[in-house]
Amino acid sequence: MPTRFKLSLVRKCSRTACLAPAVATMTFAYADSTAVLGPLATDREPGAYDLCARHAESISVPMGWEMIRLSPDGTNPTERVGDDLMALADAVRQIGLRHDDPPPPVVAEPLVPEPVVPGAPHLRIIRN
Repeated sequence: MPTRFKLSLVRKCSRTACLAPAVATMTFAYADSTAVLGPLATDREPGAYDLCARHAESISVPMGWEMIRLSPDGTNPTERVGDDLMALADAVRQIGLRHDDPPPPVVAEPLVPEPVVPGAPHLRIIRN
């Protein structure tokens, strides 16, 4: 007797035990410690996760990683044209993320000789 398989054209959420239809795809850029959550990819991609609406809203990334959420049209909704506050925040973030800044100079404390007190013992404690 032939076995019949039901073929579904709707991709399901990648989260364990979730049977909801996928609406978004999350990919990773490990070198940049960045996760990108965008519209559902047209095809399954290796290393990407398809997520339902509930999981796409609640997903988080590890500490130190950045999450970029793209809107359904593929643009970043946090980029607002003409918003001075967002422009300032983006500029501060970019400067803070630079790794080419030289480290701050190490300033050594000047060596000040201890005063000599007549009649003081000639041995003293040297701290490490």
